[in-house]
Amino acid sequence: MTVPTKDSNGAVLAEGDSVTIIKDLKVKGSSTVLKRGTVVKNIRLTDNPAEIEGSTAQVKGLVLKTEFLKKA
Repeated sequence: MTVPTKDSNGAVLAEGDSVTIIKDLKVKGSSTVLKRGTVVKNIRLTDNPAEIEGSTAQVKGLVLKTEFLKKA
């Protein structure tokens, strides 16, 4: 049985969902900061239920921890 991927509020996330960042996050290897309230559209689930993949207008190919996200 696989563990469902959940956001910071416990809502189950699915492929293609949109999520909102709930905390300003620094992007590793870049000087970019993703601001709170940034929407990440069309997410992809990973093998790790604590992480998702997505892209924003500023950064492509992000891996984000679900503890900093809420379902949009």
